[in-house]
Amino acid sequence: MCGIIGIYSNKNIAKELYYGLYSIQHRGQESCGIAVVNDGKIKAIRQMGLVGDVFKEKEIDYLSGNIGIGHVRYSTAGGSVIQNCQPFVGTCRKRNLGLAHNGNLVNANYLKEMLEEDGLMFQTNSDTEVILNILSRYYKGDIVQSIKLTMDYIKGAYSLVIFSDNELVAVRDPHGFRPLIMGKKDDEYIFASENCAIDILGGEVIRDVEPGEIIVIKNGEMKSYNYSEHYKPVMRSCIFEHVYFARNDATIDNLNAYEFRIKCGEKLAESDDVKPDLVVPVPDSGWPGALGYSNASGIRVSEALVKNRYVGRTFIKPTQEEREIGVKIKLNPLKSMLKDKSIVLVDDSIVRGTTSRRLVQALREAGAREIHLRVTSPPVAYSCFYGIDTPNRENLLASNHNVEKMREHIGCDSLKFIDIDTMIEAAGGENKFCKACFDGDYAVKLYDMQSN
Repeated sequence: MCGIIGIYSNKNIAKELYYGLYSIQHRGQESCGIAVVNDGKIKAIRQMGLVGDVFKEKEIDYLSGNIGIGHVRYSTAGGSVIQNCQPFVGTCRKRNLGLAHNGNLVNANYLKEMLEEDGLMFQTNSDTEVILNILSRYYKGDIVQSIKLTMDYIKGAYSLVIFSDNELVAVRDPHGFRPLIMGKKDDEYIFASENCAIDILGGEVIRDVEPGEIIVIKNGEMKSYNYSEHYKPVMRSCIFEHVYFARNDATIDNLNAYEFRIKCGEKLAESDDVKPDLVVPVPDSGWPGALGYSNASGIRVSEALVKNRYVGRTFIKPTQEEREIGVKIKLNPLKSMLKDKSIVLVDDSIVRGTTSRRLVQALREAGAREIHLRVTSPPVAYSCFYGIDTPNRENLLASNHNVEKMREHIGCDSLKFIDIDTMIEAAGGENKFCKACFDGDYAVKLYDMQSN
């Protein structure tokens, strides 16, 4: 669930890339990078850490250029090490290429073996390097043709921003698994994973990049191409973007995350029979669902969990040990609000169950009399191979436990999830989402992956 940005302009864009990347920091906290091309030369900085820590005035001054791309990383393919930091850059046939990727290929191992048979040596274990190497193999000056040939090989989820010496390209896979949005500011074109990056730069959102679409910005003009005239794209936008990853202000494929989360909370309350004293959100992504639950039930919502604002998102920490430490220091119960109270605790999802179990324990210790956990998404019972860090089903609480066993494990008095059909109804009712993490229906064959 990385974040990407690309900007084409007639002026220096280093600061804009920085601010845009900063706005999508929530999509990846392990590493970040910016690469620009100017007068035929690539300048790039990639480091482990947060955007605000890596890029200071000196680095931004160095990254002078009018075409550039940026990346914040949350590792799903390849370890959390400096070698796998993006964007990836290089030269091919005396032409510069740079690429940033959000997603996950399901046939990366097969492609890597194929390329190694041809004598190619890899510097990383990232599937992004596989994409760049296939692209460079076919790139002879026609970027669109080389991208189409690359898309014939790569399978899975990918949203890409690519630059050459004089053009910026945005690409979205034929199912549109991962988001990619196009915006404009005067004569400047901006592509980003979420609209907030365009908004904060003062740009106007034009539209989502369509599944299977290739958009080229060159000489200040935009041209759009279809991946294949013989292949009809089938939209399968990731529903988990709206459940958890995207910011509340994100509108992806015409669905606003905040409005969706509110509706899911409302629908949970409509079918509930408990009468608690308080509705308590799990900060921050549980707030909209809690507000929706409160709106529909008439029960007061209260901030009874105080968040340490200097702690990152616990789900996307790279190791289980770090996740558990993060939970301990991230949220602290407000005892005066909880003592002898019956509460509905609203969260957006349960993946591994680490946060939920520790939170319920902390709320009990703070004096809560009853804790009824309500979740605004269905149980995550299947691994995602399209960009979410759930590679093994054994790590997913719902894959090994029914709801009652999950309740016992977490330690709450009752546990309810929204069902898949009701969730899709809250999202507008269209059959355009990938729900594989909930129902195991994978839109792309898993090739060298295993679904168990």
